[in-house]
Amino acid sequence: MTVRVRRVYEPPGPQDGTRVLVDRLWPRGLSKDAARVDRWPKALTPSPGLRRWYHAGEGSYADFSSRYEAELAVPELAQPLDELRELVREGPVTLLTAVRSPEESHASVLARLLDC
Repeated sequence: MTVRVRRVYEPPGPQDGTRVLVDRLWPRGLSKDAARVDRWPKALTPSPGLRRWYHAGEGSYADFSSRYEAELAVPELAQPLDELRELVREGPVTLLTAVRSPEESHASVLARLLDC
């Protein structure tokens, strides 16, 4: 199936399918009606420590990706990940994030894991 990554600030598109916000905090200046978010699994976001480490420029995207994948591998996240995988099996899913570079973000890591 299809997993896309888009900025939440972009207008919803007809091919988005289920729209899943993958950020811990709600995006600034965006109403819930305008965002059209169907799911918001906050448990699947990177830990605050990992997020701060990456945004401080202390590590590469590759390092961030492997650390985030390790965080997602904990047993407590098996159910939320399985729920997202089920959504992907049912049809297209768009992972939404407020970051400026979605292609080098946690959303891209998550999309890669779900698209397998």
